[in-house]
Amino acid sequence: MRTNVKRVLLSLHCGCKVNQYETNAMKQDFIKNGYEIVEFNNIAKIYIVNTCTVTNISDKKSRQILRRTKEKNKESILVVTGCYAQVAKQELEKIEEIDIILGNNEKNEILKHVEGYLQKKQKEKIITDIMCQKEFLDFGNTTYTEKTRAVIKIQDGCDRFCSYCIIPYARGRVRSRKIENIIEEIKNIVKIGIKEVVITGIHVASYGKDFQNGTTLIKLLEEINKIDGLKRIRLSSIEPTIITQQFINRLIKLEKICDHFHLSLQSGCNETLKRMNRKYTKEEFEEAVNLLKKAYPEVSLTTDIIVGFPKETKEEFEETYKFLQKINFYKMHIFKYSPKKGTKAAEMECQIDEKTKEERSQQLIQLSKKNQEEYNKKYIGKQLEVLLEETQGGYIKGHTTNYILVCAETKMNMQNKIVKIKIQDLKEDKLIGTII
Repeated sequence: MRTNVKRVLLSLHCGCKVNQYETNAMKQDFIKNGYEIVEFNNIAKIYIVNTCTVTNISDKKSRQILRRTKEKNKESILVVTGCYAQVAKQELEKIEEIDIILGNNEKNEILKHVEGYLQKKQKEKIITDIMCQKEFLDFGNTTYTEKTRAVIKIQDGCDRFCSYCIIPYARGRVRSRKIENIIEEIKNIVKIGIKEVVITGIHVASYGKDFQNGTTLIKLLEEINKIDGLKRIRLSSIEPTIITQQFINRLIKLEKICDHFHLSLQSGCNETLKRMNRKYTKEEFEEAVNLLKKAYPEVSLTTDIIVGFPKETKEEFEETYKFLQKINFYKMHIFKYSPKKGTKAAEMECQIDEKTKEERSQQLIQLSKKNQEEYNKKYIGKQLEVLLEETQGGYIKGHTTNYILVCAETKMNMQNKIVKIKIQDLKEDKLIGTII
């Protein structure tokens, strides 16, 4: 192993696409300054852990990683940053192995802090008040790519303050990225052959809210749609309240928008939604769904659902179940409610027992599997346009615009090509076909 500290660095990400994007940005900053990035299992001189704090489980996982990491090299430097670092400074100070603790505001200057430590050998803890941050901290053109698609961060922060969620306290208020910077980054990744971009952020629907010039998410999407060479624009999770007839009228004119939408529901019961401090009713959510289904005939809709939220009665759960049957999502991500310290929901009475949460979770998981299978079956015998991503075991796989996973046999290297595939079979959650 080369021991020169300028040559060895390990960076680990945990959590959402925003964290992954920022981890990649930090990696690129170190690479530009002569450092070498190595995989997590290797011995390194500098370890950086970019933490998540969305659940207590993610907090626990972060602590375990931090305590184990320095066992690989006792002389190494251990840096922790991210959302858990932002909201749990006192907990992290108890972990003696940590040398540097940085909040989310300090991520874009992490190299400066690491090199400062190398000179002084003095432990450092810098976590500024995220709520005071007014402007988007831009990492520049450091795109995070996933196989044949690129993730583009367009905003940070959230003003919704759902009763179960700690993220507004970890990420601060809404700050939007300048349109010209987003467009420049996407143009650069198109030049290297990337055909699809995923638009992401902490609360994407709030994009432009902090600007004074009337900029909105739909205006941004219209500008992205003009970029030559870009084939697909995929939205990450968006708030259902943004889906209005006016929004749809402009969206359907953008031929590059993918017909897959992740609308985070959380519950199909109005009483539960009210306790969650969600800003819509199930009727308003259904109206948004109907607008999308009318505009996009082959649309696939995915969502997040929390089961066992405080005070969720059997009747409330059954109401949610019936609503989910009615909406008929392509896929649902089911989460058992876990009290998160620092949130209002954690202090609520009538917390639900684990057995009940598990039973309700399994019911919804089975419903999701049934929906997905029925949706996929309708494509057998049809031709689908697929962006091919990677080869495994003689098969190449990729996704349609509505995010259906498709596999086909091939001996050729066809990665990053858009092809038509004739669907012949369904195995588990994958459609199997032949390239035409």
